[in-house]
Amino acid sequence: MDANVFCRDSKRTYLRCNRCHLIYVPPQYFLSPAEEIAEYRLHQNSPQDPGYRRFLGRLFVPLLKRLPEKCRGLDFGSGPGPTLSVMFSETGHTMSIYDHFFAPDQAVLRDTYDFITASEVVEHLHHPGLELDKLWSCLKPGGWLGIMTKLALDQEAFASWHYKNDPTHVVFFSRATCQWLAERWQANLVFADKDVILLQKSTAGY
Repeated sequence: MDANVFCRDSKRTYLRCNRCHLIYVPPQYFLSPAEEIAEYRLHQNSPQDPGYRRFLGRLFVPLLKRLPEKCRGLDFGSGPGPTLSVMFSETGHTMSIYDHFFAPDQAVLRDTYDFITASEVVEHLHHPGLELDKLWSCLKPGGWLGIMTKLALDQEAFASWHYKNDPTHVVFFSRATCQWLAERWQANLVFADKDVILLQKSTAGY
């Protein structure tokens, strides 16, 4: 990958791709699977937590407004306490879930969906290009991919950004990265909130 050093801190070096503007850490900084899952088990998220529902609402509400009734959806990276899938199910949509550690059923990634959600997950991907292309291939024409992740700003802001300090966060998107993805996929791009990105697949397919 054609990339330059974007930032260094006491723990990691961060590179930025000159083509897609993705900021990422090299693989030597990745946690082991055991270390990674231990970090995720510290998250106390559940559908019974109204605060967590409000947080997810930032993705849920704008995406729900764009969906017809009774769609099929996939929550990718559902975590140890799947909640976004429950919220969509409560509104009449049929949901599947996938999580690399907590719901690793590869069969759901061979199906197709009217919409896919990825809330606070893309920053954890070790192979984001391959994994996002796979998700995009699972979308039906006209379908929506909804992503929630905090977007990186300039180098000065990045240097003091708390979001980069989570050791499980290994890739960081910016508005420019999202725009690059939209162009690559010929997708309709909507920035629904400061950290909520909606991408609609062309009705002609990808």
